[in-house]
Amino acid sequence: MSQIPKIPRRIVTGIKNGKSVITEDATVSTVSEHFPGLIISDIWATDQMPVNLSKEISIENTAIPETPVHGSYFRYVSIPPDKELGIKPVEKGQVHPLMHKTATLDYIIILSGEIYMILDEEETLLKTGDIVVQRGTNHAWSNRSETHCIQLAILLDAK
Repeated sequence: MSQIPKIPRRIVTGIKNGKSVITEDATVSTVSEHFPGLIISDIWATDQMPVNLSKEISIENTAIPETPVHGSYFRYVSIPPDKELGIKPVEKGQVHPLMHKTATLDYIIILSGEIYMILDEEETLLKTGDIVVQRGTNHAWSNRSETHCIQLAILLDAK
C-alpha cells in the first residue's frame, strides 16, 4: 500500500486595523475519502467575480466538485494507485469508471507522483511539475504507479 500524504495546512490572510494579518492557520477541515484512499481537501471557493475578499463561502466536499455559478473552487487531491481503489486496467473501447465532466475551466498542477489523464479518445502521462488547462472536457484520472499522485486544482465556472 502506498503512503497516504498528510492533510494540507491552509493559511488565510486578511486586513485588521488597516494592516495585513493571518486570519487563519490550520489544517484543512473540509477533507473526505470518497473512495478508500482518495483524499480530497477543498481549500477555498468563491461565488462571484470580481471576488469579495471579505467573504468565505461554505464548501460542501463532493467527489465531483460543484463550482459555484460565477465562482471558483480550489482543491487538493491525493489519488492512490488504481489497484488500491479496486480499479482494474480498462480495455480499449471501455469507459474508465471515474470518467466525468464539469462545466469549468480547470488549472491542474501535478505536485508529486504521476498519473494518466484519460480523455474520450486519448490519454497522456502527467508527471511532477506538469500543468493541465482543462476546458470542460470529459476525463478521468488513472494512477498506474505504486504511490499517490498529488494534484492542486483550481476550477473556474465556465459556459
